[in-house]
Amino acid sequence: MMFENFAQLAELVKQMPQKTKVAVAAAEDRHTLEAITTAVKDGLVEAVLIGEEAKIAEILAELGEKKENYEMITAADIDQCLEIAVKLVNDKKAGAIMKGKLETGQLMKAILNKENNLRKGGLISLVGFYECPNYHKMFAVSDVAMNTYPDFEGKRAILENAVEVLHKTGVEDPKVAVLCAVEKYNPKMKETVDAAALKELNQKGEISGCTVEGPISLDLAVVKESAAIKGFESPVAGDADLLIVPDLVSGNLMVKALTELGGCTTAGLMVGAKVPIILVSRAAAASDKYYSIALAAYTGGIK
Repeated sequence: MMFENFAQLAELVKQMPQKTKVAVAAAEDRHTLEAITTAVKDGLVEAVLIGEEAKIAEILAELGEKKENYEMITAADIDQCLEIAVKLVNDKKAGAIMKGKLETGQLMKAILNKENNLRKGGLISLVGFYECPNYHKMFAVSDVAMNTYPDFEGKRAILENAVEVLHKTGVEDPKVAVLCAVEKYNPKMKETVDAAALKELNQKGEISGCTVEGPISLDLAVVKESAAIKGFESPVAGDADLLIVPDLVSGNLMVKALTELGGCTTAGLMVGAKVPIILVSRAAAASDKYYSIALAAYTGGIK
């Protein structure tokens, strides 16, 4: 990667000559405003705050910010917030959308609406990046928030979406681990069948720009010693750049364990749309939101 940690990512974004403007939909949320105002002051991005102007101004004041320093657009309700954000993107007046005080489903409805012209045409998925004290480099995980039980084609799209993002971060040939409970093909375990098929497509060159291994268990994907003990030989073993989880449930549990128990810092983006979508849980740490903004600015600015 072009950066070894999130702090380096933020520094790289500060040095970018053109600043991404982030359209914050339903911006009247304290944690969201705390993250975006910090990012603006640090020179990462520009922002337009969409929503209840009086409430936004009130929260800005609580944060010690002057409303005059921020572009604001008044919206009567959530639908209008999203309508304005979409228009800003389509008019090329914003290069990213950030979720504020609204439900993920409301945001997804706007993105998936064909009339809004936000989709590239393929699957929308979420890619999370992780900086963990017990792993030797940053890595990505997908999809832990959008696609509940993806079929084979869904997993392929999730993988290819994530590889595209990793290329933008400077990883030329991402090592992809298609995770399963076991590292052996078992026709009775659908996830191993899909994993083996994804590896085969990669070997045939139909999935390109990466090295795919699967089925592979989590321990073998991230711990070289475990792979050696089991005699599992692969360039991906113990050195994965990207973990593809079999479904949302297992993936969501895994990444929450990483952040809540493993001390990992994270940033996430919804990809597959024309611009990066900053979608972070309202319960997430302020740093997670801040670095997600930085990630959106960086990947959105790399063509």
